[in-house]
Amino acid sequence: MKNGYSNIAIASRFINNWCGGSAPGLLLILGTGLGNFPSLLQNAKKIPYAKIPSFPRSTVPGHEGMLWRGSINKKKVLVMQGRIHYYENIPMDEVVLPVRACITAGVNTLIATNAAGGINTAYHPGDLVLIKDHINFMGTDPLCGYYDERLGPRFVDMSEVYDPTLRKKAQSSAQQLGIMLREGVYAAVSGPSFETPALIRALHTLGADHVAMSLVPEVTVARQMNARVLGLSLITNYAAGRKKQVLTHEAHLKTANKTTKKFTKLMEGIINQI
Repeated sequence: MKNGYSNIAIASRFINNWCGGSAPGLLLILGTGLGNFPSLLQNAKKIPYAKIPSFPRSTVPGHEGMLWRGSINKKKVLVMQGRIHYYENIPMDEVVLPVRACITAGVNTLIATNAAGGINTAYHPGDLVLIKDHINFMGTDPLCGYYDERLGPRFVDMSEVYDPTLRKKAQSSAQQLGIMLREGVYAAVSGPSFETPALIRALHTLGADHVAMSLVPEVTVARQMNARVLGLSLITNYAAGRKKQVLTHEAHLKTANKTTKKFTKLMEGIINQI
């Protein structure tokens, strides 16, 4: 990363100033098609990524590229409406810069969400899945290359990426709201081509329940920086080979839009418990 830590620090100071002195402790990253959540925020303010120093630009439909601040029942939150993907030809250290900047600004808890394909035969489009562990099949790691000890240790313990206490609160919220929340192992691939049936069979053999092209980079650097992490996926399609279908990004968006109400309801419940 050109200028390394200084870019993170500059973005962090900008975010703190924009938030009135200090950033909220909670950051929510919205995945593909899940960008309607900011409509729930009270006293909401937004700023395009393009106006935040050093922030990369999102180029994928369904990722608006807006940073929001506001509150849910008096709990202050930051919301990334859209993320940056490795397959957008953006270096990995820039992909994770927004999360690093937000944590440097004061965030201590990350809720990362995405849209995913269901590998587990019990999963169907519209299901919500709580991530209990992940498999990194992206071919790289966000901690490769540039290193600065101010970001945390270079060799990060990944034994328990997804915080057990947060997962219990998520399950409790889902139960109270009458929402079925599955729990599974997530596999991340680089994309942007969808997976082949052979790869899906291999991932199934390795123990993966669902698959997508994001989330692992952000949660990895969050753990490096000692933030708590909760991961949630919306199943928007059957993984390749599970059903005769043509996989498209537009279908992802369509399913996500149909599930917006359930997703936002669960997010609000979880935030109330954190």
